[in-house]
Amino acid sequence: MNEKVIIDRRFHGPPDSGNGGYVCGLLAGLIAPAGEATVEVTLRKPPPLETPLDVARRDGGRAVLLDGEAVVAEAALASVELDVPEPVTFEEAVAASKSYLWFRDHPFPTCLVCGPGRAVGEGLRILPGNVPGRGIVAAPWTPDAWLAGADATVRPEFLWAALDCPGGIAFLPGLRGVLGRMAAKLLSPVRPGERLVAVGWRMGEEGRKLYAGSALFSEDGGLRGIARATWIQPA
Repeated sequence: MNEKVIIDRRFHGPPDSGNGGYVCGLLAGLIAPAGEATVEVTLRKPPPLETPLDVARRDGGRAVLLDGEAVVAEAALASVELDVPEPVTFEEAVAASKSYLWFRDHPFPTCLVCGPGRAVGEGLRILPGNVPGRGIVAAPWTPDAWLAGADATVRPEFLWAALDCPGGIAFLPGLRGVLGRMAAKLLSPVRPGERLVAVGWRMGEEGRKLYAGSALFSEDGGLRGIARATWIQPA
């Protein structure tokens, strides 16, 4: 059977393409449907919206997302090992979010994840700001009910999305790039209404490539998911 994926317009990052973390999570879900395995996804071109995209299965459990003959993204099983910072309290995250540098002049103000132009209930509204003295950014996040799947937990693709933007935002004010590659490990289910903290941190730079880490914590400091990502700055 020919598998197809359509990215709904409301799940955009830039106005005309899918949010990178969300799309990575969708493709990862074809390899690990319940988020039970670590997957790495490489984005090859901006994921188009409202367009039927073909899914091609490859050896070794890999999956490729195609727009006609053009490769949009590729996914494969991987591993993620990170030195994760100590948790940030929910109250500290609330305070940090008030210093979010993209409240103004956001390049994509209606981004599904970090767009301040999204109304409450229409986007994730994860707006990370610097945590004083920590070298990380953090934001509070309480997932809405519409993010849940049939099992009443937040769908894995939205957890990937929540892990996406905080890593790149750790490079503000200089960040002008987009997500190029992301690998995530989801550690336990998340339910709507839970109070979480999303954090991001810098891991290094190489030319136009920015390397970032990110994590999701529960309110009591339990680790719920981790990710490493490569962001690509424009030439």
